Amino acid sequence: MTMKRTLFNASLTLLFGIFSLSVFSQSTDPVLLQVANEKITKNEFIKVFEKNNTKNEKPDTKALEEYLDLFINFRLKVTEAKSLGMDTVKSFRDELAGYRKQLAQPYLADNEANEKMMQEAYEHKRFDIRASHILVRVDRLASASDTLAAWNKIMQLYKRIVTKGEDFGKVAAEASEDPSAKDREADGQKTKGNRGDLGFFTAFDMVYPFETAAYNAKVNEVTLPVRTDFGYHLIKVTAKIPAMGKIQLAHIILVYPKKATLDDSLNVQDSANMAFKLLKGGSDFGDIAKKYSDDFSTSGKGGVLPWFGVNRLLPDFIFNIQKMKQKGDFSEPFQTQYGWHIIKLVDRKPIGTFEEEKDDIKQRISRSDRNTEIQNTFIAKTKATYSFSQNLQALDELTKTVTDSIFEASWKLEQAAGLDKNIFTIGTKNYTQADLAKHLATTQRHGQKRDIPAYVFQQYTSFVNDAVNKYADSQLENEKPDFKALINEYHDGILLFDLTDKKVWSKAVKDTVGLQKFYELNKNNYMWESRLDASILTIKDPSIIKSLKKLLKKGVADEQILAKFNHDSIQKVTIEHKKFLKGENMNLANIEWKTGISELIPLADKENAIVVVHQVAAPEPKLLSEIRGAMTADYQNYLEKEWISQLREKYPVSVNREIFNTIITP
Repeated sequence: MTMKRTLFNASLTLLFGIFSLSVFSQSTDPVLLQVANEKITKNEFIKVFEKNNTKNEKPDTKALEEYLDLFINFRLKVTEAKSLGMDTVKSFRDELAGYRKQLAQPYLADNEANEKMMQEAYEHKRFDIRASHILVRVDRLASASDTLAAWNKIMQLYKRIVTKGEDFGKVAAEASEDPSAKDREADGQKTKGNRGDLGFFTAFDMVYPFETAAYNAKVNEVTLPVRTDFGYHLIKVTAKIPAMGKIQLAHIILVYPKKATLDDSLNVQDSANMAFKLLKGGSDFGDIAKKYSDDFSTSGKGGVLPWFGVNRLLPDFIFNIQKMKQKGDFSEPFQTQYGWHIIKLVDRKPIGTFEEEKDDIKQRISRSDRNTEIQNTFIAKTKATYSFSQNLQALDELTKTVTDSIFEASWKLEQAAGLDKNIFTIGTKNYTQADLAKHLATTQRHGQKRDIPAYVFQQYTSFVNDAVNKYADSQLENEKPDFKALINEYHDGILLFDLTDKKVWSKAVKDTVGLQKFYELNKNNYMWESRLDASILTIKDPSIIKSLKKLLKKGVADEQILAKFNHDSIQKVTIEHKKFLKGENMNLANIEWKTGISELIPLADKENAIVVVHQVAAPEPKLLSEIRGAMTADYQNYLEKEWISQLREKYPVSVNREIFNTIITP
């Protein structure tokens, strides 16, 4: 489809000229020309003319006449395609529908909301945030009672921190339902929980509601509960710093042994200090990494790590990175739960300008939950535009017919039999309980049992959003004149391509008999100039020159010469035999154009050449095999002219010259 689209767009460009024209407002729009039963007004003609202008030149009378002729030919072809019913066949309708779906996408989105979202995402990217959270889990399809219970629980935790002044980390370790917050023990080894600390993150690292709340909060402020698909969160921002961007480090890590004693820990620290002392003394970081680092996957490569974003690094790394200003700077030893570290700044990619980051942000939004927010904004505006209304009582009636069998994909549509009240309306389109019931039946899947009212309402919302989108789509031609014009262009363009391909392009390639006949009638327009029928012998071994000349004087054929002097992979002589044009080969520059054998011609690298002139070929027509591409193109032009002539005889064309003259001289 993409190739075809490119081809017929190119065809339209060729047909619609390259000139510019000014449009002068007028109270009426008179008919400029009529092709068969189609009437084209003056302004319609001008609009198409201007749209295809590429040079912005003021057209003269001749240029406008040529353009008008091309435009008439275009409309004749489209008229013929329609008369043949080509716009009714399934393949055409499917192809046009495919293009329409693509072209409609920008019109079925809230571009203002998208731009605002991109700006917001960029502002977030300019800073890195460190935050802690407390989670109380509740499913997004939980019942009202379960949701209320989760809300009451998170609010109790909020009051403990904000009202009573309890430590956030202590409450997180005690009550958060994020397992990473709590201390754990496995295989006899204790792992300390993070007490809710999520480390640093930036835009797109968290789900959008969480990210938004964090970036809107003040440092050390605890937010009110924030709802995500995971449940309710309390968020405390503990740091907000200028964005690190992407960074590449080299590191030396000295790992604590399992079940390390105090002496073990002190020995690791001493080794880290020794490594640092050597680095301060001028030792190469890579050499020290190879000798001291316990990360064997990087120690042999100078300790160099992959590129990281802020969310992949421990906070202690971030604090030490902030101190390093130049490439090659390295940190003092610092401690984490894993051991002792020394890091070196290898390279940094800071956050770019909005224009530099825009394309990446746009792509990431399209793949993230932000896109849902943008779609919801469009849905809300469309509902308002087309007077959306709903009957939630009718929804409740249908909900009562749904049982847990729907989570086993066995709910029967018959259970909602008799329910046919309007459940919502968008524009002039009504949807009933039966429509939603059918949607529930066809979308049910095996899955975990959920709260039925919450599940049905989610399905209802999805069904409504789809219906609203479809209605907005159905109104595009009525509401958006530019979209309607674009679809008409694609409609006519596909027809033009298909019919021209059938009548001209493919026909010229497949009609070998017609092409041969056209060649015979026109071959004298494709003439060779006088050429030299000659063999150019390139001699690579000087020792064969004498014997080679003797064979040439005897008139020995090229094939025999090659067989005599060339054996296996050793080529002592090569021969190029063809008809040469003047100036085509430098070895013929000083050769007389007459039969005979030339003198020895010295070449580079101790090679020599001899030219044997067989004859001087008189001018002659080129063979079809030699000019098939050019001949096919000319044959296509011939077929098109013949076809246009037939169409002009078949369909009446009239031009209002008085109106046309007002375009030339307004």
